[in-house]
Amino acid sequence: MTNSSHLVDALGHSHTAAHDARIVSLVPSITELLCELGLAQQLVGRTGFCIHPKDIVERIPKVGGTKDVNIEKIRKLAPTHLVVNIDENEKPTVERLAEFVPNIVVTHPLVPTDNLALARLMGGIFGVEGAAERWCTAFELEYATLQALPRAPQRTVLYCIWQDPWMSVSKDTYIAAMLAELGWRVPDLGEARYPRFEWSEGLVGQLDAVLLSTEPYRFTEAHADALEKQLGIPVFLVDGEMMSWYGSRALAGLRYLRELRAMVEGAA
Repeated sequence: MTNSSHLVDALGHSHTAAHDARIVSLVPSITELLCELGLAQQLVGRTGFCIHPKDIVERIPKVGGTKDVNIEKIRKLAPTHLVVNIDENEKPTVERLAEFVPNIVVTHPLVPTDNLALARLMGGIFGVEGAAERWCTAFELEYATLQALPRAPQRTVLYCIWQDPWMSVSKDTYIAAMLAELGWRVPDLGEARYPRFEWSEGLVGQLDAVLLSTEPYRFTEAHADALEKQLGIPVFLVDGEMMSWYGSRALAGLRYLRELRAMVEGAA
């Protein structure tokens, strides 16, 4: 993990044996990864946004959202481990939970290849190293396939995550790093990590395409069609989970990047 993923044993205790771990995950993409690594039975709590894999997570109690966490509900679940993410979860909430959860696992993947460290971190903590390595092998093969594609012309694309107000992503986000794997860059819209912006001729003039994400705002093909007519440049609807979820979904995300490249190049 790039510089920020680590295990903090807040009380200085020795780590719980893997089969005894009681895990609360506040990160939807990592909840899915933990299930893939065979740890569903150890998951005792998850957020309402932890929706994959559907048939498994339906049986795991909800503890609120990624930001509006129910502290007392988590306390009653008596977890040994709490999995959080620097972007998705709020530090004051995590600090309150650290008062009674012995082990806080902090994650912060910034680029697609950080998923290898993420899987190995979870494998090492929870004693499923073999499953983690198998997943890493599959990821490395898919990543090599993506890297082997012929180089394409560099493009500038605006990735939109919200409207009213319109919001995009900065170059230091995981989404921008995914786009960079295709040789695509996002425009500089200021200091914010998820900047607001206004449409202008100057902005549109530097773009090759606009990408409307299906999450967190639920953009649709109708939005894409209307905006394309308005702007006069190609606008595509893209699967937000494939572009922004690390962990298990990142493997499918690498395949999706190849589809996205073909889609955009076909319209160029």
